[in-house]
Amino acid sequence: MVSAFWGLEIWVVREWEFLLANFLCTLPLEEFARQLACLLQLMLVLTMSNCLTTSSTSGFGKDVLLEREYHELMEEFMDAVKQIYGEKVLIQFEDFANHNAFDLLAKYSKSHLVFNDDIQGTASVVLAGLLSSLKVVGGTLAEHTYLFLGAGEAGTGIAELIALEISKQTNAPIEECRKKVFLVDSKGLIVSSRKNSLQPFKTSWAHEREPVTTLLDAIKSIRPTVLIGTSGVGRAFTKEVIEAMASFNERPVIFSLSNPTSHSECTAEEAYKWTQGRAVFASGSPFDPVEYDGKIRVPGQANNAYIFPGFGLGVVISGAIRVHEDMLLAASETLAAQATQENFDKGSIFPPFTNIRKISALIAASVAAKAYELGLATRLPRPRDLEKYAESCMYTPVYRSYR
Repeated sequence: MVSAFWGLEIWVVREWEFLLANFLCTLPLEEFARQLACLLQLMLVLTMSNCLTTSSTSGFGKDVLLEREYHELMEEFMDAVKQIYGEKVLIQFEDFANHNAFDLLAKYSKSHLVFNDDIQGTASVVLAGLLSSLKVVGGTLAEHTYLFLGAGEAGTGIAELIALEISKQTNAPIEECRKKVFLVDSKGLIVSSRKNSLQPFKTSWAHEREPVTTLLDAIKSIRPTVLIGTSGVGRAFTKEVIEAMASFNERPVIFSLSNPTSHSECTAEEAYKWTQGRAVFASGSPFDPVEYDGKIRVPGQANNAYIFPGFGLGVVISGAIRVHEDMLLAASETLAAQATQENFDKGSIFPPFTNIRKISALIAASVAAKAYELGLATRLPRPRDLEKYAESCMYTPVYRSYR
């Protein structure tokens, strides 16, 4: 199992903290050398791939040729990886442009074991935060209304996983569940009158509503209970925006997810200050604890690292041959269950990251269990205790003392 940079990786080398050690350190030296040689070859191939995706050409004919060559190279690469490493090699798409990310995930998820952390990992950790926040604000996922600023990979990925979880909880058709979720992009609220001009991955969110062009107008029109930022536009959640959320929500849920800190839609301090300390807040960037009205609040960070180590481990230990959306939901539900009243009292809807090894083992066990339930697991017989088995497969960085 190897990894490559410039946009595509096969899971293990890049996530070396546990998977590389688990796999490569068990190999004989000759096999290790062979894997390393494959990695160097792969890096060369994907350098070419990156050049294809970033080259600038002029003329319609050249653009079409470039796109065809790109997809031919991807197909050749994906087929070769599967042929050499088998059905159970986990391929992680990373940092692809929106139009490629969705197309490639849709295409290869049917024939390969693939995962896109930007779309699926982000969605899973944010859904976990929402499930956890319900313990603070009350109600069910279906009883809330969600408004996104940003409709790219992260925004639409999160939106879809929210709809899937609502569908799972209510047995309602996914199309009905999507009506609880609204997205604002650079041109305003995504509505049905814009459908012909939308990118394909946005069309599911084009609802029958009057068009509005600003986030503030969308908030006033929709009156959401949850506001999620994935726009990459720093300070887009202005004082007026957050005060509008607080005007009709006792506990407005505000997730400012864009990275780095300078791109965050608002700071933790702004969210608490402009809601008189009532906001249930999480961010993509880390923020220091905030003191407001004599109380210290420790904002939670919706970090993908809560999800992908455990998710990847669960896929590997079960020998899964496909990633199913129910495996993502299982990871979200498991993470949400780890947040305690003590965390909520401090202002965080996520468990402390210091518990990440235990959290990862629990997520791995739940993901593996779902893979077995769905008939996607190939590692037989199934371990009796998946959590203990996951822990036994994790690398422990204990080093020999030479003094």
